[in-house]
Amino acid sequence: MTSSKVETGFDLHAVQSAIRQFGFDGWLLYDFRGLNVLALRVLGIPEDSIGSRRFFYYIPSEGEPKKLVHRIEAGTLDHLPGEKTVYLTWQELHSGVSHLIGDGKNIAMEYSPENANPYISRVDAGTVELVRKFGAEVASSGNLVQYFEARWSPEQWQLHLQADQLNQAAFDLAWKYIAERVRAGKPVREAEVQDYIMDYYARNNMTTYHPPIVGGGPNSGDPHYAPEHGSDREIKAGDFVLLDMWVKMDVPGGVYSDLTKVGFIGESVPEEYSKIFNVVAAARDAGIECARSAFAEGRDLQGWEVDRATRDVIEEAGYGEYFIHRTGHNIGQETHGNGAHMDDLETREERLVMPRTCFSVEPGIYLDGFGVRCEVDVYVDENCEVHVTGGVQTEVTAVLTEY
Repeated sequence: MTSSKVETGFDLHAVQSAIRQFGFDGWLLYDFRGLNVLALRVLGIPEDSIGSRRFFYYIPSEGEPKKLVHRIEAGTLDHLPGEKTVYLTWQELHSGVSHLIGDGKNIAMEYSPENANPYISRVDAGTVELVRKFGAEVASSGNLVQYFEARWSPEQWQLHLQADQLNQAAFDLAWKYIAERVRAGKPVREAEVQDYIMDYYARNNMTTYHPPIVGGGPNSGDPHYAPEHGSDREIKAGDFVLLDMWVKMDVPGGVYSDLTKVGFIGESVPEEYSKIFNVVAAARDAGIECARSAFAEGRDLQGWEVDRATRDVIEEAGYGEYFIHRTGHNIGQETHGNGAHMDDLETREERLVMPRTCFSVEPGIYLDGFGVRCEVDVYVDENCEVHVTGGVQTEVTAVLTEY
């Protein structure tokens, strides 16, 4: 048997310990042409080396793993420990799957019953049927996946703090830029501010998968608004503006800072904006407190609970129908990472909120004419201490007074 720890970072002992921790007989990792990116990452297979044939890798809770690979791509899993079976025909594939599973009954795969959580549903229904044909019950590997995919290293936590500091500074720069243009009577458009922010990111060795949201007036009420040159809106005195900015350091392993703040382009904020902001801020704080109290009490926390804590505040204030998205998402090397989301709306997120993972808390109320969202990032460290990054906004920024 080869070493249980290889250059990719795959640690058999750690994986098997987690399999036992979550009560499985084994974990069956499967991919076809890169459809299961979660399996590729767990197994240390670069996405640029994706093959064209199916492979299976079975890790029992104890004992030696088993591989099933196609003859054309027989070396696909050679970097991993375990016995290898090579198949060619579909009959050999079926026989090989039966051999992999053996006596295993409770098998984890990237599957979600009724596709309740599409973020982890990466294995097709037919493959699940095939595994069940050989006497195994297939269960969701959601917590296993995030245990190895979503937890941050100490270095990543430091990279997040670095990105957070620079991202918070970007808000100050953006508000100041808008204020100076408006005071000077010069036009300033949403896409222009977006470009200004992107230039700042580039100067500070930062990267993002998509430019930030700069939404003025009614555009602030669209949660996924994306300004474009030629169709964007001019920002003027008296406008309510929402900035949603996500970015990470442009280095290997960099993880995101994802923040949203709101401002009024004037010297004092009208009551209609402050009223809605205060409801959203209270909901945000309730979500943070939900996480803090759970970890302080030493009890398990599922993602849906954080969503419910924030949503209850907004519903009790009478604005439930205007909160049209989940409370938050996992944050990692992607803005929307592969760990537990804070969701009891679009999905019932029953994955655990784990130590060493990060997630956003970003409730919002979206009305005709404007929308308010407050977003911070929450990181639970290895000692179960809850950290909030991003700077907690306590009132709508009066841009022409503060900048």
